[in-house]
Amino acid sequence: MKRSMTLAGLLLRARLRLGRINPVVALAVALVAAGIGAQLALLPARERLDQEYEQARRLARMPAPVAAPVAAPPPSSDQNLQHFHATLGDRRGVERQLKEVFALAAKHGLTLAQGEYRSANDRNARLSTYQVNLPVKGSYGAILGFALDVLRAMPHASLDDVAFRRDAIGDAGVEARLRLTFYLAPASGAPR
Repeated sequence: MKRSMTLAGLLLRARLRLGRINPVVALAVALVAAGIGAQLALLPARERLDQEYEQARRLARMPAPVAAPVAAPPPSSDQNLQHFHATLGDRRGVERQLKEVFALAAKHGLTLAQGEYRSANDRNARLSTYQVNLPVKGSYGAILGFALDVLRAMPHASLDDVAFRRDAIGDAGVEARLRLTFYLAPASGAPR
């Protein structure tokens, strides 16, 4: 019982003291206490907002990502076929092209023996082929350089086969057989 009286006495004392306080001052103290409580409650949110602002500032300082270039649409099959026919060699210039092959061989210090030559027409593909089998003697590096130079000089040529032969392991030179095919536009009188 003493305890409830003590509690009742405390409540009575608090009520009497509050009765003595000016209501305007009490309201001001309550508002200040509420403001302090709100500031303390919003402190974590303010820290999160500061972090987000800092991240936005860092992103703003970074250069903008470069947009990937838009790829051109792939060529149509008609365009591919037109490009293919434009890269074919000239049928009338086969002799000149063979002279260029022999000049490239001489440039690389290679010896070319008599080769085999065969011509063919493909009416469906609307092109002619000229196949050349060349026996070549020289070093491996010179033969490789020669083959690559022929392909660079004549984009309408293909290297279809290469066969190497060496008589003895210690020989510096090798014998090779190269099979080249020249893809040529049909003669002007041929149907396209």
